Amino acid sequence: MLRRLAQRAARLLGPSAASGPLASTDRPASTVPALTSLPLAVSPRVEPAGTVPPGPKGLPNWAAILDTDRALWTDALSRAQTGPAVLIGTVVSGSPAVVNVESLLAAALTLRGARVHTLLCDRALPACLRCEPETVPDPGTLERYELPKTICDGCYARGDYTFGGLGLPVHRLGALLTESERRVARALAGDVPYDRIRDFHLDGLAIGEHAHAGALRFFATGTLEGEPSGEVVARRYLESALLTTFASRRLLQQDQFAAAVYSHGIYAPHGILNQVCQRAAVRVVNWVVAYRKRCFVFSHDDTYHHTLLSEPESAWEDLPWTDEMEAEILAYLRSRWDGTRDWIYYHENPDDDVRTFAAQIGLDLSRPILGLLTNVVWDAQLHYPANAFPDMLTWVLETIRYTGERPNLQLLIRVHPAEIRGTVPSRQPIVAEIARAFPALPPNVFIIPPESPISTYAAVGLCDAVAIYGTKTGVELTSMGIPTIVAGEAWIRNKGLTHDADDPASYFRILTALPFGARMPAEQVRRARMYAYHYFFRRMVPVRAFDPASPTGPFTVTISSLGDLLPGRDPGLDVLCDGILNGSPFVFRAEHFGLTDA
Repeated sequence: MLRRLAQRAARLLGPSAASGPLASTDRPASTVPALTSLPLAVSPRVEPAGTVPPGPKGLPNWAAILDTDRALWTDALSRAQTGPAVLIGTVVSGSPAVVNVESLLAAALTLRGARVHTLLCDRALPACLRCEPETVPDPGTLERYELPKTICDGCYARGDYTFGGLGLPVHRLGALLTESERRVARALAGDVPYDRIRDFHLDGLAIGEHAHAGALRFFATGTLEGEPSGEVVARRYLESALLTTFASRRLLQQDQFAAAVYSHGIYAPHGILNQVCQRAAVRVVNWVVAYRKRCFVFSHDDTYHHTLLSEPESAWEDLPWTDEMEAEILAYLRSRWDGTRDWIYYHENPDDDVRTFAAQIGLDLSRPILGLLTNVVWDAQLHYPANAFPDMLTWVLETIRYTGERPNLQLLIRVHPAEIRGTVPSRQPIVAEIARAFPALPPNVFIIPPESPISTYAAVGLCDAVAIYGTKTGVELTSMGIPTIVAGEAWIRNKGLTHDADDPASYFRILTALPFGARMPAEQVRRARMYAYHYFFRRMVPVRAFDPASPTGPFTVTISSLGDLLPGRDPGLDVLCDGILNGSPFVFRAEHFGLTDA
């Protein structure tokens, strides 16, 4: 069925869908709106001496930054005419964090000789990453194709203001589409059976996986079952994925890009753009904001969700390990308890008095305790072959069921605080799902709910072992010497540091061996701390130009002149640009450059 639908789409689109001359007679004109949705007053905050103040809503004022050295910029533009072409695939420009990072990369790459282009959406997508419960509370907005009446103007204006200030080529997604492609995308998105959307492929591209993940993200749930508008929203995301496929194919036919850079590399549109670029042999670079202040994680070829799982041990196991490096990573890991060195954290004032809490709930500290750390149910639901269970919720419920049959073992479940404090709060809380499956919880199972101020780190310190699915906390657990069982796509998997389960049978075999009776061996803990150093200090690349003390967004671009972005001025920025242009590893050698937390 899905194959027939894909073949039908190919017939309707004709040769222009993949190759050959491009029709332009039915292509809609691109319109550039006024910046009506953004206040033009400059933020009143006091800038450090000599810096260029940000523009509206904390966006970088590139026109003013370029004015600090127009001769330098003019010369860079001239040299870039014969340089490698790089696509900044922003598409959805409503996030200040995204446009701040990607416009800065566009400027820095231009100064290094790259011919930079940007891709932005011009109200062409019926569903996208900007659609969240807070921004689009009514799913009917998607059903009625009303995004242009709600959030599109503000999104478009941010991108137009920010990238327009650089004067570099900007492509509009809608202008890359023909009317026939729009009709095919809408018809095909309506014809795919609802229960097959997730598995839908077009020309070998996993279109449906990212469309389905986008719909889950919109509802902030792990399943669309029971959502009255679930089907229509999933179809809008599928339509968006198809439109992104058609537009990005045409763009890559028009321009030969050496590399393409954009955030995350999952969902629609970026998960689709990832696959189209890979099919066209364009080097892909994905990035995400990291935990540490001023830091970002960049990866080659695929989303970091995948690449950090497959990164070879040789990337970190031969570090020239010293006592000073161990002290540095231990100090940082301790700071994670209250987030003092991070700009992403989930507890303002964590409560470390977990023993009092244990007494209150009846947790017996003299008996073995298995900890279990959840993720947010809907987050990044992609296909991971190594997952032991079909989804995280199944893993949680099966672990409770198993523990209920082991009265000598206690289970302490810590629900992720991001369920209520994350960017998109979950509408499918784990506690409610557990109560639905277990109206009477086994007496040896205890839950720390997401709103609890109890420190996760203090809680796991009580445990003999901890089971995780996809949480990044596994990096910290192993550094604490806590035996860690991995049932999902947690990045600590495949490092020789954890008990990795590949299916339910292997998972329960590991649990049957509990309690392990000891912490991790000292040599293994040393290796875990080496990996933690690599992950937190080397893979998280600092960029000095970003000021985390922004009152108008997550951070602002704060530089004194265009020259601050030249090669040799910031080793972190050099690492990122060199990786984008030359394919070198996105590794900041903190052991050489030193730490930059301030």
